[in-house]
Amino acid sequence: MFDLIIKGGALPDGRVTDIGIRGGKITAIEPLEAEAGEVIDATGDLVAPPFVDPHFHLDATLSYGLPRINASGTLLEGIGLWGELKQIVTQEEMVIRALEYCDWAASLGLLAIRSHVDTCDDTLKGVEAMLEVREQVKGYIDLQLVAFPQDGLYRDPTARANTLRALDMGVDVVGGIPHFERTMQDGADSVRELCQIAADRGLMVDLHCDESDDPYSRHIETLAQETHRHGLSGRVAGSHLTSMHSMDNYYVSKLLPLIAEAGVAAIPNPLINIMLQGRHDTFPKRRGLTRVKEMQAHGITVGWGQDCVRDPWYSLGTGDMLDVAFMGLHVAQMSSPEEMRRCFDMVTIQNAQIMGLKDYGLHVGARASLVVLDAGDPIEALRLRAARLCIVSKGKVVSRTPRMDATLSIPGRPGTVRRRHAAG
Repeated sequence: MFDLIIKGGALPDGRVTDIGIRGGKITAIEPLEAEAGEVIDATGDLVAPPFVDPHFHLDATLSYGLPRINASGTLLEGIGLWGELKQIVTQEEMVIRALEYCDWAASLGLLAIRSHVDTCDDTLKGVEAMLEVREQVKGYIDLQLVAFPQDGLYRDPTARANTLRALDMGVDVVGGIPHFERTMQDGADSVRELCQIAADRGLMVDLHCDESDDPYSRHIETLAQETHRHGLSGRVAGSHLTSMHSMDNYYVSKLLPLIAEAGVAAIPNPLINIMLQGRHDTFPKRRGLTRVKEMQAHGITVGWGQDCVRDPWYSLGTGDMLDVAFMGLHVAQMSSPEEMRRCFDMVTIQNAQIMGLKDYGLHVGARASLVVLDAGDPIEALRLRAARLCIVSKGKVVSRTPRMDATLSIPGRPGTVRRRHAAG
């Protein structure tokens, strides 16, 4: 007797099979003729592991327009605007908005999020708020928090002490923003200290790193070296890395093997990076995305991040990781079938690897969290940003969405239209 059977779904690797769930775990992946508390017919539909977002700002989400709009659309004005907002926002308001976003996430099959939380606030109300949210959503979303000194570990006079306080309070990951320190030297020193803190505490590291058009912002080099020096391989990520789009090709040819050797992952955020970067350019205009395909060719783990939804930095967004992957594949020109499938993996299994998620995936013994999509395969899911027909989180159905078929009233044409399209 199973609690739940997903019947006849197509897995991302092309297999068509059933999935049996019992006690919050996947206990069978094979054709099943057995009783279950509920059987979900997924015939012809894609059944995938849940979506994962390794880079978000939950403390700021859904605050767009408060206290004003980012008129220039730049990263720096966004940071300044957040500085104004965090002086007046309450802990309760952050909790309410974050929980609303988590509702969106659950409905879209986004069941694991890594969120940076600002530690440049002596009250640490954002940290308190996100710890409360983490507790409230733990039954259906895995929320991982990063202690993030938004105004610079050294640039802000209390950031270092508050970052350590946040880690003592139970925040999971060490964060930083070396390119926002006052000097390149301060930035490099902050990377060294943050990696030392992580090594001493046995924690992961995720730094906003080189989110700049400046080709000489090269803190990723220091991050790779410190990762290697402290033995942190597989526990460190550099987010954004946009300066790499402007770097000299010869320097990058030396940099990429260093990153790969150190085992540092990369998290580009295509929706936000192409919106914020290149603002000082006329034409040709840089589009703000790091060298995704080149990094992957070197064996570097790369995952797509969402970053922002309706906040001081970005006025749009839905929480849909398929939107993120869709934009990423366009900007990175990942158009071959193999590359498009890789983009789907970048919002599922690659991001899960970056976050160090345990028991993730579609295999016997894994946690029973999955998504049934109105698509036949990962490429079609990306093309359509397919409806999430059913979301299962930790063995329980948490969301359902009807198919997005349209009704036509055109003489001589079919009465309904589905945008799914079989090859050939």
